[in-house]
Amino acid sequence: MMRLAFALLLAPLLAGCGSASYYWQGIRGEMEILERAEPIPVVVQTTQDTALKAKLERAMAIREFASHELALPDNRSYRNYSEVGRRFVLWNVFATPELSLDARQWCFPVAGCVNYRGYFDEAAAKAAAEQFASSGDDVHIGGVPAFSTLGYFDDPILSTFIRYPEPELARLIFHELAHQVAYAKDDTVFNESFAVAVEEEGVRRWLAAQNDATLVAQSAAGQRYREGFHKLVERTRERLTRVYASELSEEAKRAGKMEAFAAMRADYALLKQQWGGFAIYDGWFAQGPTNASLAAVGLYSSKVPSFRALLTEEGGDLPRFYHRVNELARLPKAERDATLAAALRGATTAGMRPGRASGAPDATP
Repeated sequence: MMRLAFALLLAPLLAGCGSASYYWQGIRGEMEILERAEPIPVVVQTTQDTALKAKLERAMAIREFASHELALPDNRSYRNYSEVGRRFVLWNVFATPELSLDARQWCFPVAGCVNYRGYFDEAAAKAAAEQFASSGDDVHIGGVPAFSTLGYFDDPILSTFIRYPEPELARLIFHELAHQVAYAKDDTVFNESFAVAVEEEGVRRWLAAQNDATLVAQSAAGQRYREGFHKLVERTRERLTRVYASELSEEAKRAGKMEAFAAMRADYALLKQQWGGFAIYDGWFAQGPTNASLAAVGLYSSKVPSFRALLTEEGGDLPRFYHRVNELARLPKAERDATLAAALRGATTAGMRPGRASGAPDATP
């Protein structure tokens, strides 16, 4: 709370870096989350919600596993519980030019430059998206169930994700803790791809330790949906990259863009049939798709294979992997990217599937 008070004192100064109201909504939103946080053991003892109690008990086990088995920070983060009273804790707004897949970037104190703006109020996120759209940008609003303050605050478990299936709950906890391990300023793709690689490895090891066929099946189903969706996004990104880089007129590029998105919707309909009608990405498609929504997905996934390869190079040893990533985080971006690309090329040349290092438990069926 002392750090929050310090942030409040800084708020007038932060107005010089952007909208004062934007910073105030961030400070107020974080304050509300922390003020509502209670120690998980207390909630477990007092709640009358048996389902919530069971979920929190599993969350405590996952949290201990994160520190003791995955070498993730052993601190007070994710040891409290906060009921936020809404579906998402915040909403991220992404924007790109009309004929580009490059996400716009905004710069902030502490966090540096990121490719999105976060809002604790959905209406404010929608207003910001409308403002960007009015200037001609493609926009996307993504609901966020969890986020990390990079260790500056004791981030709690939130009501927005506590009722997720156990493998997904573990993913989120491992992902957010990974942001406290390594963080490269001004490089959203690096940070998010690293955290995704850690969550994937963490879930594999968690499932192996549980030896529960039901959890393995849940995780495999979720992975199947993610992989199908990401392949669909990547195909569309590749198609649009060629269109936007071509010498076509702007009118022809707009036509190519419409055709690519129409094909993407048709392919998604086929995917849903293969999934038995499971409509997990309907909300994402309800907004578009747009250049911005494709860019948002790419921020979280484009370098994951490279981090898997890096983990393989380290023999599945997570502390060594984290040390290596921290070294990369201190390098200039061009050098970081070159090192990651080389790791992926090496894994591909060796005919290895990145992330399956010897000594790294694998719980996939």
